[in-house]
Amino acid sequence: MIERLTPIALLIASNVFMTFAWYGHLKYKSAPLLLVIFASWGIALFEYFLAVPANRWGSNVYSAAQLKAIQEVVTLTVFAGFSILYLGQKITLNHLIGFALIAAGAWFVFKAPIST
Repeated sequence: MIERLTPIALLIASNVFMTFAWYGHLKYKSAPLLLVIFASWGIALFEYFLAVPANRWGSNVYSAAQLKAIQEVVTLTVFAGFSILYLGQKITLNHLIGFALIAAGAWFVFKAPIST
């Protein structure tokens, strides 16, 4: 069980860093762009220290497609929380429907192949 949960936990943690790297600067639009780029790179470095092991260890129990599907669902979940809590933006019904459709796609990745 631990080998299945560890990659997910690492992907969650890596997504928190990556979300801050990509979107955290939106709260500070007056900061110089070059400074924002370098700060984002610094934050993203920590993300790589979590994402790479997550995918390496996760590949022992998940396929690459399953890892990517997990990543997408985690990304949307972390992003939704970040948008609300950090950026103070609302998640609308349209957002939720779009996120649900992506999650449905991830669900299909985990299902047995559909025979034709």
